[in-house]
Amino acid sequence: MNAAPNPLRKHPRLVLATGWLATRAAMLWLLTHDQLPALGRGTVAREVWRLYHHWYDVLTLGTFPTHDPLWQYPPGAGAVLLSPALLPGLTYFQAFVVLTLAADAATALALTHAGRRRNRSFLGAWVWVGGLPLLLHVPLVRYDVQVTALAVISLLTMSRSTRVCGVFAALGAVVKVWPALVLLGTPKGPTTRSAWSWTAGAGAVALGVFAALFAHPFSFLREQGGRGVQIESLGGTALSLATHAGWPGKVRYQYGAMEFTGPYVRSVAYASLALTAVAFGLLLLWRLRARRWTPATPYDAAFSAVLLFTVTSRVISPQYMIWLLGLAAVCLTSRHTVQRPVAALVVAATAVSAVAYPALYHQVMACTWTGCGLMLVRNGLLAAAAVLSFTRVWRSTTPPAPVPAPVVSPDTQGVGSPVPV
Repeated sequence: MNAAPNPLRKHPRLVLATGWLATRAAMLWLLTHDQLPALGRGTVAREVWRLYHHWYDVLTLGTFPTHDPLWQYPPGAGAVLLSPALLPGLTYFQAFVVLTLAADAATALALTHAGRRRNRSFLGAWVWVGGLPLLLHVPLVRYDVQVTALAVISLLTMSRSTRVCGVFAALGAVVKVWPALVLLGTPKGPTTRSAWSWTAGAGAVALGVFAALFAHPFSFLREQGGRGVQIESLGGTALSLATHAGWPGKVRYQYGAMEFTGPYVRSVAYASLALTAVAFGLLLLWRLRARRWTPATPYDAAFSAVLLFTVTSRVISPQYMIWLLGLAAVCLTSRHTVQRPVAALVVAATAVSAVAYPALYHQVMACTWTGCGLMLVRNGLLAAAAVLSFTRVWRSTTPPAPVPAPVVSPDTQGVGSPVPV
């Protein structure tokens, strides 16, 4: 008897579309029922209808928020926050969610289209479609989906047009900086020169436009230095555990996040910055030493770079997982990727993130053993993913050092064993 055909193989795009519609409907249901205690009692969505809307009102006056400690974003973020004006028939909140879903759908379509090509896979599209709902409704009320869409499209267009790749990377970078890292793995030579020059040019043009149309486009730079250590960061996990050993620090809302205050917090923040510098040095060393490029190397290197900078960050908010899911999905569109086990770790960390926020965020803020355990698991998974990711990229692209050949003694040549040097 012949087995029934597998619909995943016969109609993968139809199944992906059905999965996207079903999971996004569930996310919208959660958003409309976010007053439940396990969903944060509406605090998750408050960032859009209160904070983003407030910034929208300021931006419509032709200026960026100045002297606002919560405004810590490059000028391109202003364009995303103003975008709900494109849908005048909806409220600001409704329009923002609709545009976020549109960016989500565009990302899924790009990953699905990439999976159709030779030596490609639909697994990347499945990771995005099935992985994003692990964060519950959080992705719908943050603009990280839009930023991730720009980074994903930049990577997926690299092999076809370095100009388009560079422009999308630049647009992502002027919105939230980190998409500039996706160009780290461009093949050396003309591809790198073209992609990087188009990124620089497009970025300069975009910044020039914002500087011409708005006042104070770089006001966000003043607010970056004062940021402390967020409770969800790797350093925050260490400080959370330290409270159980008698450390007197407290958790306080500042700079738009729950951060630690007290002795040694500044030292932990400096240590995070030092680790970021080390990560940058390792990535630069890899770039100089890399010799072998596969079709997946640009994707793998981008994923590894963003992972390293995420893990060493002073923040690691739940929405950071959106970036990592998007880049993991890009890697998995290629059958040449070496990041499959890393992607699995990121998906697991994403699931734990949803438990920590919003479900048990009160435990994380209170530094209970439950909260500490959740963050220890989530950040442990991310740290392991970062180390594994960089190691696999290094080994797949950097040839091993040559082993010196043994030297044969003249006295025993042809008679005895070779004499090692």
